[in-house]
Amino acid sequence: MRLPSQNESITSDLNCAIEPHLSALAPLRNSELLVTGGTGFVGSWVAEAVAYLNDHHSFETRLTLQSPRASQFARRHPHLGRRPEFQLQDIDVRNLLELPRQAAWVIHAAASPDARQHASDPTRIIETIVSGTSALLKAAVRSSDIRRILNVSSGLVYGAQPLQLERVPETYFGSLDPSSFTAAYAESKRLAETLCASYGSQYRLPISTARMFAFVGPYQMLDRPWAVNNFVRDAIQGSNLRIHGDGLTVRSYMYPADMATWLLVMLVRGQDGSAYNVGHPDGVTLLSLAEKIAGMRPKEIRIQTDVLREARSIRSRFVPDVAKAGRELGLSARFDLDTSIRRMMDWATSEAC
Repeated sequence: MRLPSQNESITSDLNCAIEPHLSALAPLRNSELLVTGGTGFVGSWVAEAVAYLNDHHSFETRLTLQSPRASQFARRHPHLGRRPEFQLQDIDVRNLLELPRQAAWVIHAAASPDARQHASDPTRIIETIVSGTSALLKAAVRSSDIRRILNVSSGLVYGAQPLQLERVPETYFGSLDPSSFTAAYAESKRLAETLCASYGSQYRLPISTARMFAFVGPYQMLDRPWAVNNFVRDAIQGSNLRIHGDGLTVRSYMYPADMATWLLVMLVRGQDGSAYNVGHPDGVTLLSLAEKIAGMRPKEIRIQTDVLREARSIRSRFVPDVAKAGRELGLSARFDLDTSIRRMMDWATSEAC
């Protein structure tokens, strides 16, 4: 029996995630969508979702993907980059002067969530997020075709989630240390949200915000500094899984077919000025996560904790409350963690071949 290809698996997953929301997504038909920062993880999955809608439901949605390295997208994803209704533009969002003609919908996702870049070049991170958001909003004010902008923010804007708070809602805000360069990303995302609120109020721009949490699935690069990526990489290589600490840190992981569906629904149906969490509501400790991943490999894999002595007592929690997205937009996560991990491992294994 022939096994499904990765593209077929992604199509099947999008079918599961998107089908319940087809009527909600109808405004995207015969219109143009712009994604800034469009060639990264978020943009790749939005492109997959738009391709699905066009191929299986004749949406005829046109898509423009902008980033400083957009031309590389077709080499990484030839099945997407060569589609006639998709356009790739090598543009740094900080230099954006005008939106593509007839662009009605915008997902603003320009900024890297990679903590290594936040530490090595925090000023560039700040400029990309703050100056880039400002440039986009100025261009949107000059456009007469905009129907809605979805600003892609981060759950990190909440600051540290208290360990006793099971899920963090959109109404919670903790503290950040603005004197530390490690706050560059989160503080910039906070300011970007304030810019969006200001332009929404002053210029009546229709804007809503998606606060992103953590994800696992195809197109996640295994060299990124996140536990699940490293666990999958090491498990595929047959290496021990290493945890910095006692393993009781808690995260939750959403499958990207759900993520892309949620973003598109938020884009067309989100309320002006509203923010919505995007993530899976079920948390898992890093130790349990490592055990799941190790258990999916045929070879026995050991799990090492306390890799860094100083990390032993450092625990954190990063799990969203997504009741608002469910209540207002009818959204729910359709993929569980085990399925998401298997999909990522299958994709990573096929990429390595």
